[in-house]
Amino acid sequence: MTPKTQQSTGASLDDRITGALVGAAVGDALGGPVEGYSPDQILERHGGRVHGIVGPWNGDAWRTARPIAPYHKGDGHVTDDTLMTHALVRVYDRVRDHLDAYAIAAHLVPDLMTGPRWIPELEAETILLHRVFLAEKWLAARLHYGHVDPREAGTGNIVNCGAAMYMAPVGLVNAANPRAAYAEALDVAGAHQSSYGREAAGVFAAAVAAAATPGATPDSVVAACLSLAKDGTRAAIEAVCEEAARHGDFESALTPLRQAVAPYDTVGPDYRSPSLGARRPSRLHAIEELPVALGMLLVAGGDYRHAVLGSVNYGRDCDSIATMAGAIAGALGSAVPEEWSKQVAEASRLDLWEPPRTLAAVTAEIFARDTAHRRAHEESFARLGGPSCSA
Repeated sequence: MTPKTQQSTGASLDDRITGALVGAAVGDALGGPVEGYSPDQILERHGGRVHGIVGPWNGDAWRTARPIAPYHKGDGHVTDDTLMTHALVRVYDRVRDHLDAYAIAAHLVPDLMTGPRWIPELEAETILLHRVFLAEKWLAARLHYGHVDPREAGTGNIVNCGAAMYMAPVGLVNAANPRAAYAEALDVAGAHQSSYGREAAGVFAAAVAAAATPGATPDSVVAACLSLAKDGTRAAIEAVCEEAARHGDFESALTPLRQAVAPYDTVGPDYRSPSLGARRPSRLHAIEELPVALGMLLVAGGDYRHAVLGSVNYGRDCDSIATMAGAIAGALGSAVPEEWSKQVAEASRLDLWEPPRTLAAVTAEIFARDTAHRRAHEESFARLGGPSCSA
């Protein structure tokens, strides 16, 4: 057992919730400015690997360099990954119970469409719907305007990491219970995604729940994921993690992890020019982000800094990869560097510690209610002649 793993054993639930949510936001902010590029392009652009917060890829031309995505990525700004995660925390705060697809329709969609808030990448106060990308705008189109059954609304959407990227709160509400996290996330994500996009949401939530378990290690997190994952998602995690076990630093792992996940990834070698088969439903494929995040977690031995920096320098959809790796490492109890979290909070004009406080309080309420329901069920089952919990 490594020292990092020993440190994670004693972390409290509140510590793990804070570590996961702050860790996800910081990973997101570090990955944003290099999203979409390859490790070689990142190396050339920055004169070496990225080791912290950097500025926009196109400098002061960030507004016009990519007109379809005129976002100020960099300088410590979080992206839609974090904004959606915080929105889901607000839904838990309103519902104060486990969520399902109907809660997404009733609460998350109105949150996207009303209530202006500061959007760091737009440097403006506006509704969140104006920042989220096409796969997330789908939520409003299908649920608000189309009145589709929330459990089926994700069918037909782009299959990507859009739902998975903000599922960390589901894992934390179900801390130490990966199977329950997986089931709840699959229900929630049904409003947003289908196929391996929805599956990844379930498995990512399970990974966070597994990490938020006393004595958890990177290996135990991956084992929990493999016990639940199905089809191409399971195969991709297995392949990437098998390769990750051969590496002790992210530099040597960058190309091999990409090669390991490539057979399962539909996007293809050029991230900005997806293949004709990209992002379509399939039982044979997987999103790239979650397997790579788990692989980087293994390479780093659970250490937050190294897992996130490996994810960032991997490139491609690295803000989401670093979001996931950061959430899992934070839930394990590995410390998020304070110089990063303070800079991201200040630059993004966000209190990164308020959502964890909110979710911790809601999680305690939900657990107390779950316990009462479980005990009532046990008592009823025993009165029916079934075995009692003391048998």
